[in-house]
Amino acid sequence: MARTVWDSTLGKKTVMAVSGLIMLLYLVVHMIGNLKIFFGAGEFDHYAHWLRTVGEPFMHYEWTLWLVRIVLVAAVVAHAVSAYQLSRRDIRARPSKYVHKKPRASYATRTMRWGGVILGLFIVWHILDLTTGTVHPGFRPGHPYQNVVDTFSTWYGNVIYIVAVLALGLHVRHGFWSAAQTLGAGSRTRDRALKTVADVLALLLTAGFIAVPVGVMTGVVS
Repeated sequence: MARTVWDSTLGKKTVMAVSGLIMLLYLVVHMIGNLKIFFGAGEFDHYAHWLRTVGEPFMHYEWTLWLVRIVLVAAVVAHAVSAYQLSRRDIRARPSKYVHKKPRASYATRTMRWGGVILGLFIVWHILDLTTGTVHPGFRPGHPYQNVVDTFSTWYGNVIYIVAVLALGLHVRHGFWSAAQTLGAGSRTRDRALKTVADVLALLLTAGFIAVPVGVMTGVVS
């Protein structure tokens, strides 16, 4: 049954919707946590340490964090694979391009695929920058506040992050509404409300994430 569902277009769209909502929930929580940086190094570093001790003593040190990471990796892989396979299926069903583009297609709709690629590359960069420190000169394990300030004290760190966040905003704006339609939450009466929620979520996430590099660039966070 699972294979039958996965092989169907609706099944792949459902996987995309559910995995997308899981990642969206994580992004909201992650953004709120990031904003703690405005309360100082002590508050932010304490929060980063707390993430590793959640669930103790029932859960061992970092077990909860790794559980969250595993769920996120599974969601990202499921989202990417289903998106790729749906895209290939769409191309096979329509081998020749449309003569005219849909006049009402939004910019976010037209750039969903490229936005997904940008976000995928950014996730790799973000992990290598602020988790492992591989591409971060002067990375100090156990000092997340200082590592974040160091990253956004460079022009390329700001450019990479802001471009990715803008792509995220567009992705969320269209993706949330699409997920609602796939999961049967959409209707003529709720369509406007769902689009408003999508716009608000996209705006809040974009502003919330960009606030951190802007805070460092302006000296509010130093």
